[in-house]
Amino acid sequence: MSATRYRPRARDREPDRNPDRNPSREERMDAEQQGRLAAALSVALRVHADQTRKGRPVPYVSHLLQVAGLVLEHGGDLDQAIAGLLHDALEDGSDLGVDSLRRDFGAEVARMVLHCTDLLEGDTPERKSPWLDRKRRFLDALWSADDRTQLVVACDKLHNLRSLVADLRVEGVETLARFSASPEQTRWYYEAVREALRGDVDGRLLDEMDALLRELRGWIHEARPEPGTMYAADRGATESTR
Repeated sequence: MSATRYRPRARDREPDRNPDRNPSREERMDAEQQGRLAAALSVALRVHADQTRKGRPVPYVSHLLQVAGLVLEHGGDLDQAIAGLLHDALEDGSDLGVDSLRRDFGAEVARMVLHCTDLLEGDTPERKSPWLDRKRRFLDALWSADDRTQLVVACDKLHNLRSLVADLRVEGVETLARFSASPEQTRWYYEAVREALRGDVDGRLLDEMDALLRELRGWIHEARPEPGTMYAADRGATESTR
């Protein structure tokens, strides 16, 4: 199936707030595009139906919707937005595979979702390799990822950083205890993701990520765990740090 491009407004144009303005033909999603997006949302809802954001009573699908929205806002097309909706589906969907993604949404979506997945060979949604091993593999792949995949990854990590820093502002450093990784491991991971993202990703997105990383470093410096504190990631636990 070929990629179907949904073309958003130019990045440097102010939002049009004229309620009487009709979108141009290029700006509208046709029935086929709407159907593909709805089908992807249906899969995301099925796969992540019972999940919430780590340590919070927020449905996990909220994150997926916002990642897809960020993709479109930053110049992505419909295939990239669908990959944003489904970027965790292979990690969390025991009855979902690459072949079914390719059949239902096309080779391009399947390729990007696979690139966004940090499972190692032999891993399953129920039993994953140690956190550090998975993150190192993901980072190695990110360095060589194409621009289209990098945008999806950047939107995913940006929204994660937004949520993490927002919670730190409200709850303080106790927020960091939710995660299986130590505060320093969390900082290392997001800094390494940012380093791997190239300048081809929308500069506004990277600028916001840089600002959030600066704030995150301040919170992690304040956290300063006691010497000898063990985290799940240090013990090779199979949890995710989302």
